[in-house]
Amino acid sequence: MSSFTSTAPHRRGVLFTALAAAVLLIGGGLWFAHASMSNKSADGHTANDGSEIGVMLDLADKAYHDKRLVAPVGSNVYEFYFSVLQLDPNNATAQQRLRDAFKPACDVVENTINSGDLDEAQRELYLLRQYDQHNYKLALLGSVLDAQRVIERRRHEAEAARLQAQQQGNE
Repeated sequence: MSSFTSTAPHRRGVLFTALAAAVLLIGGGLWFAHASMSNKSADGHTANDGSEIGVMLDLADKAYHDKRLVAPVGSNVYEFYFSVLQLDPNNATAQQRLRDAFKPACDVVENTINSGDLDEAQRELYLLRQYDQHNYKLALLGSVLDAQRVIERRRHEAEAARLQAQQQGNE
């Protein structure tokens, strides 16, 4: 018992350090991606040219500026750029911006998992897998998500057992 209590502050310190590092990485990634995405389009369509592709690029730029990389459903960077690629599969701007937003979007998925919103994390992970289904980072995030689901299931089972024992004790 005493070894558990002596390592608890150390674990909290390590957790805090890891969390601080993750926040710094996310902030740096978002700053870098924003700087990369503010360049003008190189393939003839601009965000404000009035074409369908231009409108979608404009919506994607606004979503990126508002940090809506993979959420909410239907109004995020990835879904807008996927729409551009449906209209023009070779659109270099959409392809480059999806590449630029990938790392920050992975960080968003990781934060969603860590916050406990596992269904939303599953949806976000699915969206990123549509872009690059064989990426190692997505495989790692999928494993973390699966582990969190196991932890959540065990927590629910323990709570159900506790409630059942409490109910039997009251009878």
